[in-house]
Amino acid sequence: MQSNIRLYSPEDFEDIKRLWFEAETVAMPKLMERMGHKIEDAREYFLKAVVAEDQIWVYERGGIPLGFLGIQGAFIDRLYVDPSFHRQGIGQALLMKARQLLPKHIWLYTHAANKMARAFYEKNGFVAEKFGVSPEPESEPDVEYHWWAHPLHK
Repeated sequence: MQSNIRLYSPEDFEDIKRLWFEAETVAMPKLMERMGHKIEDAREYFLKAVVAEDQIWVYERGGIPLGFLGIQGAFIDRLYVDPSFHRQGIGQALLMKARQLLPKHIWLYTHAANKMARAFYEKNGFVAEKFGVSPEPESEPDVEYHWWAHPLHK
């Protein structure tokens, strides 16, 4: 089956929202439970915080969205893969797309508790540069990661 990374279109909304919610739930079930997040409530947040703010690239296979990348300038705001398709190179392909779009420097935040994301980014050359706390209402420990094409030329 053919894989493709393309710009988001409104027809992707339901698939992307669902895989984002499922990926968050798999990665951080305690946080999702504590925050009381439900898929029914995700629509408005996703429209305002992701679709309206990010340039979104969709990874699809056989016409089905399996992951997405949301960027703002040199900042990766979102990188999610459908949990049923983890460890199949989708996240890697999306990260390669980010490096194609942002060849010199990329930065992002992830929750300190998200061990899967942290291992993925560290394996791919990102360096934890700051530790802090995410904004309310989450107020969770987070990590700021940076990747530089030429680490000596920051």
